[in-house]
Amino acid sequence: MRLSPLTDRVTGSGASAWDLHSTALREQAAGKDVIIMSVGDPDFATPDQISDAACNALKSGDTHYSEIVGRAPLREIIARKHQEQSGQLVTADNVIVLAGAQCGLFTASLCLATAGDEVIALEPMYITYEASIRVTGATLVPVAQKAEQGFRPDIPAIEAAITPRTRAIFLTTPNNPTGVVLKKDELEAIADIARRHDLWVISDEVYADLIFSGQHISIASLPGMAERTVTISSLSKSHAMTGWRVGWAIGPVKLIQAMEKVALCMLYGLPGFSQQAAFVALTDMADEPARMKAIYQRRRDLALECLEAAPGLISHCPEAGMFLLVDIRSTGMDSNDFAHQLYKEQNVCVLDASPFGPSATGHIRLSFTLGEEQIAEGCRRIASFANAQQAVA
Repeated sequence: MRLSPLTDRVTGSGASAWDLHSTALREQAAGKDVIIMSVGDPDFATPDQISDAACNALKSGDTHYSEIVGRAPLREIIARKHQEQSGQLVTADNVIVLAGAQCGLFTASLCLATAGDEVIALEPMYITYEASIRVTGATLVPVAQKAEQGFRPDIPAIEAAITPRTRAIFLTTPNNPTGVVLKKDELEAIADIARRHDLWVISDEVYADLIFSGQHISIASLPGMAERTVTISSLSKSHAMTGWRVGWAIGPVKLIQAMEKVALCMLYGLPGFSQQAAFVALTDMADEPARMKAIYQRRRDLALECLEAAPGLISHCPEAGMFLLVDIRSTGMDSNDFAHQLYKEQNVCVLDASPFGPSATGHIRLSFTLGEEQIAEGCRRIASFANAQQAVA
């Protein structure tokens, strides 16, 4: 029987990026000595106070339908957090609560783009962006942020990519996988392009609470941008709540109302007990991201130190997040072969970074979401593998 063409559009070129990760998970479950550094799932448990709030809500009968856009108290605290962090004036009416940032990105794309449109995305970019744009029928137009320029945005290249069909710019700050935090002048330049060409901006700011150096600036806070920007975030990384699927979008009221219509058909409201947990995370546990950031910064520094002397490897120091991009081009191997051979010989699973975009070709991405002992051992094995490749060369 025939399937809708949508099923072809909803997959991107990076769909196979997780194949090695899936293999590693299966073999680890079977007892193999595997170190998995391929996914950004914090090794921390969700803080007890947050989990207890959900359990108490369940026990008290909070198991019924909830508001499609999210409960007002939660949307109010999200609006307050965003306003304090960005300076942008927003209220609960500018917020919709969804099943994680991915749901926010997908829903926003459906509301902003259609067949015949073009959406510019700065790459390297998160793997699901391509499918989230293509599902609408729009065309993804990647603009390179080259390794040689520290993966920073190429403003003239963004301008050059604009056509009469351009509808939006997709950006991420802090970036996954590079860890780059966009500077004010870079955001101002992108904002200028968006205003002059009457474009939307979809801004993924999931890692805003985990910045080690630099300052987070939300592009929506810049002059003339509030009415053309949708800001996406979640609790997955900041509070170790990946499995809770609590995220949100902040934007103009008209857009939020349109996203509510999509959410009505797709989600019909996030569970109330999850929202209660989210409320506690953003109020009583508001300091949790600062604690986690300090831990991730130590882990980042440990990974950089352990890989520093590895021959043929160049680590790009991330300014934020939980990932490290490592340039392996001087080994003579492509990044896919490097990742698979590393796993075969050292039982360390990392991601070939090329599915994140052409600019990441020749790089691997590894996460520092493991304990320090495992990070050190994983990096030791990576360095040992690099040494062996150097000897062969």
